[in-house]
Amino acid sequence: MSTLFVQLTDLHIREPGRLAYGRLDTAPYLRRAVQTIEQLRQKPHAVVLTGDLTDFGRLAEYAHLRECLAPLTVPYYLLPGNHDDATQMRAAFPEHTYLGDSGFVQYTVQLGPVRLITLDTTVAEQSHGALCAKRLAWLEDALNDAKDKPVVIAMHHPPFKTLIGHMDKIGLLQGAKELEALVAKYSNIERVICGHLHRSIDVRFGATIASTSPAPAHQVALDLDPDAASQWILEPGGFKVHAWDVERGLVSHQMPCGTFEGPYPFHDGGKLID
Repeated sequence: MSTLFVQLTDLHIREPGRLAYGRLDTAPYLRRAVQTIEQLRQKPHAVVLTGDLTDFGRLAEYAHLRECLAPLTVPYYLLPGNHDDATQMRAAFPEHTYLGDSGFVQYTVQLGPVRLITLDTTVAEQSHGALCAKRLAWLEDALNDAKDKPVVIAMHHPPFKTLIGHMDKIGLLQGAKELEALVAKYSNIERVICGHLHRSIDVRFGATIASTSPAPAHQVALDLDPDAASQWILEPGGFKVHAWDVERGLVSHQMPCGTFEGPYPFHDGGKLID
């Protein structure tokens, strides 16, 4: 079976009973996503969570997040977004030693043949992201260490323009060009996977593809007017499933959260059903 891993992002979990934006309980949506992951026909090797795990980075929110993620029967790996607090996240998940004790949350994980390299794009108490020289130098060392392996880079803020104006204003405002130049040097980078946008977006980036994933609960409203209002919408939630194929490389699928009618056969005894 191919190596599979799931990308889950932008959960925005609040304390039990508290609503995101004063009107949305995000926890049931995450629980539904976890149930959907557990019911996938091919069991993933891991789940990678690309930031905005909580809404305000509070310890009680992380405790609620742990409870929601508890039914997962595969390892999961955490990455902070601009709504998170790395100190509180480390305190709530002490067994996740890859998070380190301090500093940027950057690490590497081997997922079957694929090397996952994570980047911390957060800026303290700010919504936008940045990659400083120190973080980029760490990435270059990690890429040099993985030259003989397929690589996926995971980060929160996407390093490309999405054309959703209010989100681009709080995108990766420092280090995007430097990152693209670095990525272009390595032909073994299969994907750059990102969160933050609450939508599925794919862009050519360096010598690879950079993408974002939908969120389990609310999505950013699709409005490409540069002056569009900052709004969210309850479009169907989802996540990404990334599968490694030895001949083709990484093949990515978008999966909606929930259970749906079917599946039904296209054929009956080899004959197309009329």
